[in-house]
Amino acid sequence: MMKEYRTIREVVGPLMLVDQVQGVKYNELVEIEQADGEIRAGKVLEINGDKALVQLFESSQGLKISDSKVRFLGHSIELAVSPDILGRVFDGMGRPKDDGPAIIPEKWMDINGTPLNPAARDYPSEFIQTGISAIDGLNTLVRGQKLPVFSGSGLPHAQLAAQIARQAKVLGTDSKFAVVFAAIGITFEEADFFISDFRRTGAIDRAVMFMNLANDPAIERISTPRMALTAAEYLAYELGMHVLVIMTDITNYAEALREVSAARKEVPGRRGYPGYLYTDLATMYERAGRIKGKEGSITQIPILSMPEDDKTHPIPDLTGYITEGQIILSRTLYQRGITPPIDVLPSLSRLKDKGIGRGKTREDHADTMNQLFAAYSRGKSAKELAVILGDAALSDTDKLYAKFSDAFEAEYVSQGYQTNRTIEETLELGWKLLSILPRSELKRIRDEYLDRYLPTSGEEA
Repeated sequence: MMKEYRTIREVVGPLMLVDQVQGVKYNELVEIEQADGEIRAGKVLEINGDKALVQLFESSQGLKISDSKVRFLGHSIELAVSPDILGRVFDGMGRPKDDGPAIIPEKWMDINGTPLNPAARDYPSEFIQTGISAIDGLNTLVRGQKLPVFSGSGLPHAQLAAQIARQAKVLGTDSKFAVVFAAIGITFEEADFFISDFRRTGAIDRAVMFMNLANDPAIERISTPRMALTAAEYLAYELGMHVLVIMTDITNYAEALREVSAARKEVPGRRGYPGYLYTDLATMYERAGRIKGKEGSITQIPILSMPEDDKTHPIPDLTGYITEGQIILSRTLYQRGITPPIDVLPSLSRLKDKGIGRGKTREDHADTMNQLFAAYSRGKSAKELAVILGDAALSDTDKLYAKFSDAFEAEYVSQGYQTNRTIEETLELGWKLLSILPRSELKRIRDEYLDRYLPTSGEEA
């Protein structure tokens, strides 16, 4: 029989102190039943002797201490999983939100996950095609990778996230591919955009969505990404699927963590965030990857909007340490109408060389990628020089680089949110743009590839 306590001492904001408890564990789930039968939920944050500090998932408004009973359930938050979760929309606590039936669970899984033996990890090495040239061609996503998108407020990261969710696939395999989408602290309007976009395009059939809105409790915001990752682990390691987890917006998650930390009167770290922000983010990001002997995999694309577009802010800064690169959205490109406004030069995928080349994308991929980076960088420098000294100061070659830079942004980076390019189309487009430059300038590409792929209509040196 579960023990009930009537020893609530005080409630302050989202926190409640219960006295004279026995055998209670950290992170344990709690039910608070009021005299009228209404039940609220919470979890144990701290235990000190016979006192337990409980965090409420809902607001404490209207909670009467004198006639409430508290039950400790003996386990932490769990998610009910079965193959039927595909195509469904849940709230941040894993309850159905789409008027569909409740999930009949095949099993219950702890949302904090189970630790993964590092020796059991397999190295990410397979190319994922997102259909977006700036990612596929230059900052390639690999199966099992964590590749965050660094955005700014007002930039179109929602459209980019929806596009990746619709288009992503592993090439050359008939393997099952699923998308787990976690929306953390977003507005109703944004949530509606994602749900209707997924339904309109049919992407919902292979997706599981967890929606936590801005007016939902902060504590629910902390569990939302963990719910999503638990669903992903089930699909990947139990059902053998390749799972892409998209989480937006990690900044809202960190704000909720700061709010809870402040309520607990913890000593704040940088910018008021708790000192354990790095560790906390790592417990989420490190749930990506592949396991030896298992067919499935988890690839993560966390999206975070950088406050004041500052990439030294604690959230992007710590995320950059834990993940394998970043895709950076540029306000300047966005203002010039380039969609998606991906700034390819500071963007980086640390695992891209593992997922490209012969048998994965194409043999010429690495060489053309390096050449495009170099040419775009020189073209941007030439344009900056022309702004200061005028066009007359540029050599003929520099003028060609400046022309290449403009064409590269307009044709390669800017493709809209509905275009789904194959990797071959992306590579051919790269060659077409490189043909603007004299062949003698293409020093980073082997002659055999130049002979085979360089369009003959280009200017020959």
